[in-house]
Amino acid sequence: MTQPGPDEPAVDVLGVPQEAEDDGHGESALTVAIALGANVLIAVAKTAAAVITGAASMLAEAAHSWADAGNEVFLLIAQRRAARPADTSHPLGYGREVYVWSLFAAIGLFAVGAGVSITHGIQELSHPEPASDFGIAYAVLGVSLVLEGVSFVQASRQAKRAAARRDRDLVDHVLATSDPTVRAVFFEDAAAIVGILIATGGIAAHQVTGSAVPDAIGSILVGILLGVVAVVLIDRNRRFLVGEAVDPALHAAAVHALLALPEVARVTQLRLEFVGARQVYLTGAVDLDGDPGETEASHLLASLERRISATAGVVGALLSLSEPEEPSIHD
Repeated sequence: MTQPGPDEPAVDVLGVPQEAEDDGHGESALTVAIALGANVLIAVAKTAAAVITGAASMLAEAAHSWADAGNEVFLLIAQRRAARPADTSHPLGYGREVYVWSLFAAIGLFAVGAGVSITHGIQELSHPEPASDFGIAYAVLGVSLVLEGVSFVQASRQAKRAAARRDRDLVDHVLATSDPTVRAVFFEDAAAIVGILIATGGIAAHQVTGSAVPDAIGSILVGILLGVVAVVLIDRNRRFLVGEAVDPALHAAAVHALLALPEVARVTQLRLEFVGARQVYLTGAVDLDGDPGETEASHLLASLERRISATAGVVGALLSLSEPEEPSIHD
């Protein structure tokens, strides 16, 4: 995009400082890296504990952690590919790749995490097997809870700062954010913590009663939990892939920013569509101040487009002149 000259300051359409946008991208990578490291360590420990103890819930948790670790690999690939600059074949950049790879990750969580956990739980109900060495299971689950907690704190910290900037509740922001990596790590870590508690309860009931049924039920419950999380993540990525508009508050802020420009008398059309994590494309129609001629109006519109496109998070802008009878959009 052509950058504005000294007399053409960028228009802060998104209402987010450049530093906040840059920090968001870097912190998302850190959030995923922490989650990947934690899940690999946890998956190895849970797998070993599952082999030693024979507990169904522990095997379900091992499958859960391996699925999460695989998902983090997909998320890192997503960030790397989405960060490629725009070119002639992709003039708006590759931002939507982040939703494609995040969708793969969510499908993997459903197939591997939920599928293995539920299947093994059902098999354990049909052919129960005794478990042993419960102390090892509890120790591994305890360490896993600490590591998952560290990863969850990082994801929550990043999401809370962004939610505060948007004046949203934490969960509402995580569901609405255009950054699928934050959403995936947040919900996967939350599900991991709940899953550990379920597995602990199932193993403890197995130890107390001597029956494998509670352990098997724990495995099934972990699988159902992962399935619900996976469906939520799949649906959110699907919505952004097909094209989702920004929320009303952000739309109103963009209208307000445009109306604050001395060249703009009215805004009659405005569409902001996400084309990547924290990236939008803007199209709209404005009524210019005064009564400029055709040549002057074309120069003014081009200048506005350059200034808007220089805003953090805006990958492009296309403005046209409003029809005289079009109603104005009010902020």
